[in-house]
Amino acid sequence: MKSLVREELLSDIEALLKYGEGDKDTIDPSLLKYLDIESLTSTKRSLLSRVNKLSDADIEWLEQFKRYE
Repeated sequence: MKSLVREELLSDIEALLKYGEGDKDTIDPSLLKYLDIESLTSTKRSLLSRVNKLSDADIEWLEQFKRYE
């Protein structure tokens, strides 16, 4: 179960990082494998917080990565 959550987080973060390739403050994706679940969750939350600075079309695209429980 923990492995599945980790893989989902890594996938979501990777997609968010690819979306913001123009940003200078991105994380090297190869370093993500060393982070724990809590750090990955925090990273994802931080990346998603940038959504507020995007256009409506960008927000709509990013909505597909949100996880609803």
